[in-house]
Amino acid sequence: MPTSSAMASTIQSVFFFFFFFLSFVVCGNCFTLFSEAASVRVRVPAMYVFGDSLVDVGNNNFLGFSPAKANFYPNGIDFPTGKPTGRFCNGKNPADFLAEKVGLPTAPSYLSIMNNRTKLKNGLNFASGGATIIPPSNHTLFKLSISFPEQVASYESVYNNVLAKELGANEAKTRASKSLFVIEIGSNDIFGYLQSSNLRQIYSPSRYFHLVSTNFENQLKRLYENGARKLVVIGVGAIGCTPAMRLKNMTEGCNSEINGWAFEYNQQLLSLLKRLKNELFGFHFSYFDGFSIMLTSIQTPTSFGFSEVKAACCGFGKLKAEVGCTPRASFCSNREKHLFWDKYHPTQQAHHIFSDLIFSGPQTYTFPINVQTLIAI
Repeated sequence: MPTSSAMASTIQSVFFFFFFFLSFVVCGNCFTLFSEAASVRVRVPAMYVFGDSLVDVGNNNFLGFSPAKANFYPNGIDFPTGKPTGRFCNGKNPADFLAEKVGLPTAPSYLSIMNNRTKLKNGLNFASGGATIIPPSNHTLFKLSISFPEQVASYESVYNNVLAKELGANEAKTRASKSLFVIEIGSNDIFGYLQSSNLRQIYSPSRYFHLVSTNFENQLKRLYENGARKLVVIGVGAIGCTPAMRLKNMTEGCNSEINGWAFEYNQQLLSLLKRLKNELFGFHFSYFDGFSIMLTSIQTPTSFGFSEVKAACCGFGKLKAEVGCTPRASFCSNREKHLFWDKYHPTQQAHHIFSDLIFSGPQTYTFPINVQTLIAI
């Protein structure tokens, strides 16, 4: 006859098995959900982000006289804290979503922790709203944004003066080679060409965008010299379809000329990446066709869950683009149905959808591989 302790143990085992079985009956997807959660592990040592307002997480907050800021309500209304962070969005942007995908916290803005070495472990975000690939030639007393070359210079400083010194040259190089370098920039160079009659008199669109891509190449080589081997490059979107550009068209249609420039620049960018892949040993990249995915989401909005792809969610006037998203602006309640948050920037929902495709999308939008494949190399 079994002892009372043995009987108790048997009862506990039966109860545990019954509870475990019942869990699967009640939730047939539990095992799948558990597997997916377990797969979100730390996949890369760090993530370094470069670019403009689409991936800025607060650097411009520290540029005292820059008008390119988003550190005010209603920006951030859908962020976990419900407060503005400096992101040009109602919530998270690709820098946040991609970090989640690789199991890392969002890389902090460089200017927020540049004197705190303990926070450099998981990477840094150098992006700045309004940033360009070609630095502005009209020097002002006050910094309005941080250009791509300046962002790369800041990374070089961190790599050589912090990582290499604390980890040793070999370990720093190994760590960087396994990290992700996310770059999203170029639209402000295109807008700059649109707004500058001098540039258009000097350069044809092809010559100008060749100049931009040459400058981009120089910065990629600087990153490569400082350990970067895995690059995620996001192409310029169909920026002629932003509410700001539609506003200039009496029919509220997309600006085909600007879209043509964006497409031409992206083609030069992609050719550059292919060439560097052959020239630089160990250089790998994942290019995301932001142009095509934005056009597709505009042409077939319901397949992405959108019902409004012309007007901004936050702003004033026609298409809510006559005046930008300010503290006094009205904003929509159905933000998940809008493609654009303000007259230039997508909503959190759009960023989420696009980031999913960047990470694990098909070759329709990612070339030659997606980020999930890139990090496995």
